[in-house]
Amino acid sequence: MAAVSSSLSLPSRTPEPSVRKMSILNKFHSVASRTHCNFNAIFKPSTLTLFISTQRPHAHIKSPPRNTIRCLFTGIVEEMGQIKQLGTAENGGFDMKIGAKTVLEGVHLGDSIAVNGTCLTVTEFDTQLSDFTVGLSPETLRKTSLIELEPGSLVNLERAVQPTSRMGGHFVQGHVDGTGEIVSMDPEGDSLWIKVKASKELLKYVVPKGFIAVDGTSLTVVDVFDKEDSFNFMLVAYTQQNVVIPLKKVGQKVNLEVDILGKYVERLLSSGFVESIKSS
Repeated sequence: MAAVSSSLSLPSRTPEPSVRKMSILNKFHSVASRTHCNFNAIFKPSTLTLFISTQRPHAHIKSPPRNTIRCLFTGIVEEMGQIKQLGTAENGGFDMKIGAKTVLEGVHLGDSIAVNGTCLTVTEFDTQLSDFTVGLSPETLRKTSLIELEPGSLVNLERAVQPTSRMGGHFVQGHVDGTGEIVSMDPEGDSLWIKVKASKELLKYVVPKGFIAVDGTSLTVVDVFDKEDSFNFMLVAYTQQNVVIPLKKVGQKVNLEVDILGKYVERLLSSGFVESIKSS
């Protein structure tokens, strides 16, 4: 799908996955006890696996239901921003400062911006310095690929749509369903074929010619390979220049959000809604 161009210069390559993970891992060691995050690094060749504790906030603290639509995106990336800073917040959380221009137009505190497809809230911004800050919760780090970011990393950015916005992609909530792993990247002419491995739980919602958001980019699935637990898609030359996916390497993670319509249909079928209609 199309995305508008960015004024940021693009590096020819991104840091190795192991280096990217180590940077944010080291920073999180200092705040783990306050944010309920615990990391155990297991080193394998070119791989760093992070385990985050499943400890949850106290029971009396209620979070909004996961499927509550608080903001909406289209999956059409507006620009690529660059991570300026990652660090501990005064409240014990973790802040991420991102350099950007387009998404700062008309920005307000509390606005929602999708960062690699993850809906995050603007807590600070500076239009003169061209940057904004968002907070990262332990749950966000457990469920998304943002744990791999480091200063200098590029990220896809999109502001939440307004009632008057053009709908160029598909309905994207910014609620990442899980991560996938890039297993192959094969050029064909000026296009790029990318295959992603995903869990069976997510793959059941992925259908050929259907929508999926990969790192917040609205894309069309080409084929689904059930025996390989994977699916593929193609990026045309224009899209390759305007999203972060081609900058990643085989083995790196991508955020995945499946089409919510499939989940609604599954819910209706499992609840007996169809049978009740037939019997009425």
